[in-house]
Amino acid sequence: MQITMFKSKLHQMVVTEANLMYEGSITIDQDLLDAADLLPYEKVQVVNITNGSRLETYTIPGERGSRICCLNGAAARLTQVGDRVIIISYAEMTPEEAKNHKPTVVVVDENNDPKQIVDETKYATEYDLKSGLLENDSNN
Repeated sequence: MQITMFKSKLHQMVVTEANLMYEGSITIDQDLLDAADLLPYEKVQVVNITNGSRLETYTIPGERGSRICCLNGAAARLTQVGDRVIIISYAEMTPEEAKNHKPTVVVVDENNDPKQIVDETKYATEYDLKSGLLENDSNN
């Protein structure tokens, strides 16, 4: 059996361009793709924090150091320059692989510069899955 797991994400990206006349996809700075373990043409989900829209597309590598985040084609209708988005990738794996899997999270600042790279989510590091309590909870 295979299950779908969260693989990696670029968190809080700022949309720098929206190009309606392109045939589709999301263009992202190659440095950011590398940091988030994303490949060119990899399927991603784009979650717009600003307006709540969600869409699926694929990545296109942008110029290194440009910090570009450009929604192309129909996706440009769901996004405006300045919107904040989360770009999420998923991977198929066995339940055994999933137990040891650690997603990569790249948190960016308002200029799309990486400010933190985390390989575990806050949920995984601060939440005791067995008890359902936060580690610093006084009821532990």
